[in-house]
Amino acid sequence: MVQSAPASLPLLELDVMKTFIAIAETGNFTTAAEAVFRTPSAVSMQIKKLEDTLRVPLFRRDARSVTLTHHGEMLLSYAKRLISLNNEAVSRFVVPEMNGIVKLGAPDDIGELMLPGILRHLSETWPQLAIDVTIESSANLHRGVEEGRLDLALYNFLNAVRADPAEKVMSEKLVWAGKKHGQAHLKTPLPISVWDSGCIWRTRALEELTRSAIEFRIAYFCGSHMGQTAAIRADIAVAPLARFLVRDDMVVLGERDGLPDLGSYDIGLAVRKGASQPAQAVADYVRAALGDYASQQPTAVAA
Repeated sequence: MVQSAPASLPLLELDVMKTFIAIAETGNFTTAAEAVFRTPSAVSMQIKKLEDTLRVPLFRRDARSVTLTHHGEMLLSYAKRLISLNNEAVSRFVVPEMNGIVKLGAPDDIGELMLPGILRHLSETWPQLAIDVTIESSANLHRGVEEGRLDLALYNFLNAVRADPAEKVMSEKLVWAGKKHGQAHLKTPLPISVWDSGCIWRTRALEELTRSAIEFRIAYFCGSHMGQTAAIRADIAVAPLARFLVRDDMVVLGERDGLPDLGSYDIGLAVRKGASQPAQAVADYVRAALGDYASQQPTAVAA
């Protein structure tokens, strides 16, 4: 029996994706229209056609602004990745001589998660391009971009302390981690492992412990997640960690264990003003790579 070929799916137009992203970021059709050099009516028609094509509402509209629906949030991740992949693909041909040095920074947690795959792709795609990697704290990395010492950097931030200029590329779950079958979380005061005052994981953890009136003491300091996991495995403390850093010999602790929920934190990408074309191409790939990772993880939320 011969099966009929499935109907072809419609194609998403990059111009429409740019308009969609502009509305999502500005929360206003008129402002977005100015950003993409179209009339408000043309922008409205683009979005109406896009919603008809996808058969779902993408925005909630009220008298003052528009906000994304659940479907809109999902499409925003894909739209940004489509634009980034387009830029990467075009630059591969338009700017084939990708050489020189690109200075890339990342904190150690993101470095462990993403850098191996990113560096492998860059080496295969642009073999003449040298990548100078810096592993540092998020605050120092962002400062390095502002001062021109780095071309681009990934860094962690909370909405309340976000530094500009930057863009959010994904969000990740922050959890309490303890040793599997450990006893540290049962002690009073609660022994915790954190870094210095510039660490956003520390900021969130201390805020939530204080808000929940949980007595605690800082039992261990370390500036790397490897040091934090050492304290957890020794069962001398519990620590706030990104969900993806929790290993098989650890356990995620929550409200049932007497610890407050820590919510999520954001991962941003800062690009140096006036960065070279190779650096911009690397930035485009990094955006796409984190978008791919976020879409595959139940605990990660794409920007």
